[in-house]
Amino acid sequence: MSNNMSFFSGFQPHDLLFMAEAAGQTLLISVLSISTGTVFGIIFGWMLQSGNWVVRAILGTVLDVFRSVPLLIQLVLFFNFFPIMGWPLEPFAAGTFVLSLYTASLVAQVARGGIEAVGKPMRRAARSLGMSYWQDMRYVVWPIGLRAVFPAWVGVALGVMKDSALVSVLGYVELLRASQILITRTQEPFIILAVAGAFYFVLSYPLSKYSQKLEERWAS
Repeated sequence: MSNNMSFFSGFQPHDLLFMAEAAGQTLLISVLSISTGTVFGIIFGWMLQSGNWVVRAILGTVLDVFRSVPLLIQLVLFFNFFPIMGWPLEPFAAGTFVLSLYTASLVAQVARGGIEAVGKPMRRAARSLGMSYWQDMRYVVWPIGLRAVFPAWVGVALGVMKDSALVSVLGYVELLRASQILITRTQEPFIILAVAGAFYFVLSYPLSKYSQKLEERWAS
């Protein structure tokens, strides 16, 4: 009877499929969080720029909390807070909720900067042409302002996509969590982390490339 028994197996082709499925979960939670957070971030940015001082003070303080507290702490606190209140959340729902708020807190400052990038003379000119406030915002401020801050938004989106790895602490099996599982089983961290890095690149590169082409089109 052989005593050479292996408790670990090497990296197998089906492990690559497992990581690909986990990468799909990373993409799903990232797209939902970035899109939802962007919508609310634009609204919050407008409120920070156009609201009265009470709105700016309260909203600014709340958003500062989400920007300042480490995302890992936010995830753990929210995931454990809702069950205490009698509303248990699945890791995916909790992660999406927190990542959306975190994204909104970052995009709010980007959106406010975009609004402020449009000079007052241009806005006065729009109003002098008979545009209402909302027409001014729709046809002048947003097209010019959002173009000005688009690179900053891309940076936020790429950062949130990478930060989605922190949702693994809640038990959500995304790319990093899947990598940890495979490393424990295969004891081949270099190969697995290299593959995980390649997946993150594949997820991030299209957005980066598309944004570059879009900026070139706007500049031409």
